[in-house]
Amino acid sequence: MTEQEYIQARRSEPWRDELRRNMKAKERSDRTRVHMPELDAEYRSHSLKEEVNLGLSEEQALFEAARCLDCANPTCMEGCPVSINIPTFIKNIERGEFLEAAKVLKETSALPAVCGRVCPQEKQCESKCIYVQKMKKEAVAIGNLERFAADYERISGKVSLPELAPANRIKIAAVGSGPAGLSFAGDMAKRGYDVTVFEALHEIGGVLKYGIPEFRLPNEIVDVEIDVLRKMGVKFVKNCIVGKTISHEDLKEEGFKGIFAASGAGLPNFMNIPGENLIGVMSSNEFLTRVNLMDASNPESDTPVQMGKKVAIIGAGNTAMDAVRTARRLGAERAMVVYRRSEEEMPARLEEVKHAKEEGIEFMTLHNPLQYEGDANGRVQRMQLQKMELGEPDASGRRKPVPIEGAVEWIDVDEVIVSVGVSPNPLIPSSFKGLEVTKWGTIVVNQDTMQSDLPDVYAGGDIVRGGATVILAMGDGRKAAAAMDAALKK
Repeated sequence: MTEQEYIQARRSEPWRDELRRNMKAKERSDRTRVHMPELDAEYRSHSLKEEVNLGLSEEQALFEAARCLDCANPTCMEGCPVSINIPTFIKNIERGEFLEAAKVLKETSALPAVCGRVCPQEKQCESKCIYVQKMKKEAVAIGNLERFAADYERISGKVSLPELAPANRIKIAAVGSGPAGLSFAGDMAKRGYDVTVFEALHEIGGVLKYGIPEFRLPNEIVDVEIDVLRKMGVKFVKNCIVGKTISHEDLKEEGFKGIFAASGAGLPNFMNIPGENLIGVMSSNEFLTRVNLMDASNPESDTPVQMGKKVAIIGAGNTAMDAVRTARRLGAERAMVVYRRSEEEMPARLEEVKHAKEEGIEFMTLHNPLQYEGDANGRVQRMQLQKMELGEPDASGRRKPVPIEGAVEWIDVDEVIVSVGVSPNPLIPSSFKGLEVTKWGTIVVNQDTMQSDLPDVYAGGDIVRGGATVILAMGDGRKAAAAMDAALKK
């Protein structure tokens, strides 16, 4: 039965639970994966706010959930950093119990609607699916189903709260309201703690708000998840920089018994090549933060960005894709991704690369910037690129790009966005006395507990990892919450 036949059958006759329960494994496995509908590429490439992926219909979600083979050993869960009970939530969807599926997600995830949109499931839970591991077929669309269940609950207006332990009145602080901090806050609130999240910016959500465009993750979705945490008792303090506005000692004096540092990696890296100080050359962090949080796409705003017509993004991670696709939506006639390795080695999600190509983004792989030159007013006007080829593998296992002697070219640009990685926010490492840090500025923690060498300070997310995914940061938050709770109960 194809997807369309299934949808038609559901519309033309009553759906029989008994038939679904008795469906043979072969019939399930013969089904092809449901692919989520998307906005038209040409239309969406001019829309900054409209979400590209449109979500699954109820019929599509039921069809996809029925592909799950009820594995005796559900290896998909091994790939989930926050330990979502994947088979249970999917089976609830298959039974049509969508609100129950959302409740299962909330048992372990503070941000299911977010994770369903931005997590690299193809490298995590879905990569462990039996379809991939044993049958060489497309995995069950776990991420799309997670998004469906969370969205269904939100749209229904019947948003549930996870079960909370009785309040114990013990004050706990989370520094940073990104995915690590929010995940930690949610788990500690479930355990009965009095949790306060301190955020340096004027919006709650951290990288979920300033780093990810709304065409990929609408602010409304993030706000609903945050509102659930508020209803669970989590308090939020904005415009407060821990390490500057308030110190470690201040927090202790105010009665906070535990602190979770999740201040992220907001310090952008540059290549240190000639011309990086020209007007029109900026980091992807600055570009996306100004557009996403400061209305910089509006020429009348206090901090507008000049809308470049020939825009180059240096790098090929997810942030680079967000930046180049944003530039396209802001009017770039030529938007280019410049990457020193091949397309196969791009760290960005395959879906993001696919969407970028559909939207007219040009990919200049095996090219590396050497310098930028500006006009008489100091604004960037062209860049010199070195053509590369792949040599022997480097320490990461990827083939090292090496220059092709004499192969250089000049390209006209009027805006360059550098997206070659980030370093940890230095405030907490430098202001918390006695905190051990690495040479890269990350906080040293016990990997089993996320506890630092300061007994009351735990840490997770990019401030420990130096740059990672939303779901790995959330996993750190959950691990830290469990360990801190155990320590405080001794």
